[in-house]
Amino acid sequence: MDSGKGMEKEFQDMIADYMEKGFLENIIDMFKHDHSLCCLIGELIQDDRMRVRIGVTALVEELSGVGDIDLRAAVPGLLPLLHHEEPVIRGDAVNLLGIIGDESALPALEEALADADPSVRMLAGEAMADIRSSGA
Repeated sequence: MDSGKGMEKEFQDMIADYMEKGFLENIIDMFKHDHSLCCLIGELIQDDRMRVRIGVTALVEELSGVGDIDLRAAVPGLLPLLHHEEPVIRGDAVNLLGIIGDESALPALEEALADADPSVRMLAGEAMADIRSSGA
């Protein structure tokens, strides 16, 4: 295993563990000080622990209100999750894309309108509406 990838995975695991323990404010501060961490959002949202996934959503919501953080760095890690085998992960990814509001995600969200899961389809429609209204 590449040592850089191993260290990245360990760091990602540490962030998820801190989220599960309720240290969300610390994680938010960490992301505010190191914007490059946004690329981990796609990996973090796949965590098996509900508290971590809820924490990731809260993190993105909080960071979306911070002007100098470009959450679009998370989009490449989220787009492949729209094809994840688990509908919960697909729905979480759709929701995060809507919060981020990057218009480049609209074609993928359009495809998600045909998802097998009705919740994912509903979330995709809401995400698209949010992105379009924020871009207007």
